[in-house]
Amino acid sequence: QVQLVESGGGLVQAGGSLRLSCAASGRTSTNYAMGWFRQTPGKEREFVAGISRSEFSSYSDSVKGRFTISRDNTKNLLYLQMNSLKPEDTAVYYCAARRGLSGMVPAERYDYWGQGTQVTVSS
Repeated sequence: QVQLVESGGGLVQAGGSLRLSCAASGRTSTNYAMGWFRQTPGKEREFVAGISRSEFSSYSDSVKGRFTISRDNTKNLLYLQMNSLKPEDTAVYYCAARRGLSGMVPAERYDYWGQGTQVTVSS
């Protein structure tokens, strides 16, 4: 069992930056691939970025070049550095973990989820 808690969301102007953090507790996070997803009202949860157990990272086309996913296994932390934010990045962002190798898989293949943190980008 893994518990995930996100933090770092907030309100930022377009072009600004935010860093999201996800603290994992329970079984060691090194056994899990991790990912960030986001969701807006009325839409399905969308893959943003994933990182494998070997720290191979992957991104959706909409955030590639602007967002960076990273993990600190010594502290059981997952990060999402978000730069050059756009109003369309506004969403609730969720941290997720799965027992598989790859982080680049659909939401339904993830096993554990955080409660989400709101990111709002104003124009």
